[in-house]
Amino acid sequence: MIKRGIVLMNLGSPDTPSVKDVAKYLRQFLMDERVIDSPYIVRFLLVKGIIVPSRASKSAEAYRTIWWKEGSPLVTLTKRLQVAVQENFDEPIEIAMRYGNPSPKDAYDNLLKRNPGLEEVILFPLYPHYAMSSYETAVEYMKSEHVKYKYNFSLTVIKPYYNNAGYIEALSEHIKPYLQDYDHLLFSYHGIPERHIKKSDCTKQHCLAVENCCAVDSPAHAQCYRHQCLKTTELVAAYLQLPNDKFSYSFQSRLGRDPWLKPYTDFRLEDMPKEGIRKLLVICPAFVSDCLETLEEIAIRGRESFIDAGGEKFEMIPCLNTNALWVEAMSQMIQNVKE
Repeated sequence: MIKRGIVLMNLGSPDTPSVKDVAKYLRQFLMDERVIDSPYIVRFLLVKGIIVPSRASKSAEAYRTIWWKEGSPLVTLTKRLQVAVQENFDEPIEIAMRYGNPSPKDAYDNLLKRNPGLEEVILFPLYPHYAMSSYETAVEYMKSEHVKYKYNFSLTVIKPYYNNAGYIEALSEHIKPYLQDYDHLLFSYHGIPERHIKKSDCTKQHCLAVENCCAVDSPAHAQCYRHQCLKTTELVAAYLQLPNDKFSYSFQSRLGRDPWLKPYTDFRLEDMPKEGIRKLLVICPAFVSDCLETLEEIAIRGRESFIDAGGEKFEMIPCLNTNALWVEAMSQMIQNVKE
C-alpha cells in the first residue's frame, strides 16, 4: 500500500484582527503576482506604498466584526472540515493556507511526523473553480514549496470540481431548505479582473472574444473561472428546478479601476429592490468556508445595501463548511484519486 497523506488548502487569514497582523497578511496576499499581476516594482509601490497603508486599518476593523473566540472563522472552519473528513480516512490529513498560517511547509512536515514513510501527498484545494488568484496560486505555491524543501514524496492535485456531481448535490441540498419564502436567489461569486480570464485562456482567442464564449465549447473552459461559475449556477438551478426569473449570478470584491467580471454584486444589491425583488437569498459558491468575504462583505454590508435600497428580507446562506454531503463529496473525490 502506498503511504499517503492529504492536505486541505484554503486561502488564509491574518493571525489576529490587529492592524499589524492584517497589514502583514495583506502584504503577502497582494504581493502575489497572481493576485495583482503587475511588474514587481509596480506591485511593490502599489501594495506597500498605497493599498496596505490605506486599507489595513479598515480591513482590521472588518475582521474584528466577524472574528470568533476560536480565532479566524475561515481557519476555524477549515480545521473543523479537516476533522470531519479525517473520520473517513486512515491516512493523516493536515491543512495549509496560501497566505498566513499554517503554511504549506507546516502541513508537509506535520504529515511526515505522522507518517515518516510518506510516499504521496494528495492536495485538495478548497476552491471549486479555477482562477489565477485562488486555485492556481494555491497549487503552484504548494508545488514550489515541495521542490524548495526537496521532499521525497510525490504531490497529486485534485482538479477543480465546479461541476462534480457530489459537489453540486451538496450545494443544492444545502440551499434547498432556504427556498421557502423568497423572491430571488443570487449566486455571488468572488470577482476577478477580466484580464485574468484572458491570461488563463490557453487558446488566447476564446474567452471574452467569442460571442457567448462561456456557452461555446472550448479547451479554454478548463481554466476559465467565468465559465465554471456559470456552469455551477446552471447545474444547481437545474437540480433545484428554479425558474429562470428566480435566480441570477454576480461577482463581488472588486479592487482597482480595471474592468472586473460583471455584473457586480454591490450594484445588483442596490438595483434589485427597484426591480421588485424584496426577499433575497444570497449564496457564495466560490467559497466552501465562510470568511470575511461572506460574513462581512455580504452578510453585513451587502444586507445593509439591499435593505437601504428598499429590500425587506435578506438572508445569506452559509457556505458548505462541514455540511455532511459536502464532506461525503470531498471524501469521494479523494478516494477516486487514490484509486
